[in-house]
Amino acid sequence: MIEELKEEDIVNKVGGRFKLSTLIQKRMISLNQGSRPLVDTRGLDRMSTVIEEIRQDKIYLDLSGKVRTLEPTEELGGESETVDLTQPTE
Repeated sequence: MIEELKEEDIVNKVGGRFKLSTLIQKRMISLNQGSRPLVDTRGLDRMSTVIEEIRQDKIYLDLSGKVRTLEPTEELGGESETVDLTQPTE
């Protein structure tokens, strides 16, 4: 898993090492607070889940530094919209 972070592809996908670190940190917090993973998590720890979400283009940082997704979520009734994943779900 750490080897995946050394690959330039994932660093370039996010926009640099600082943004990658920020995205991972914020998404880990979100998952720890109860957000649902956007990928199949069977056999994956949370860090691997976040890396897989990034690799599959499920999450990204917006211009204000918030974690966002374009995936349909239950909170939106299955619609595809940008969702702020840094906010706790109710």
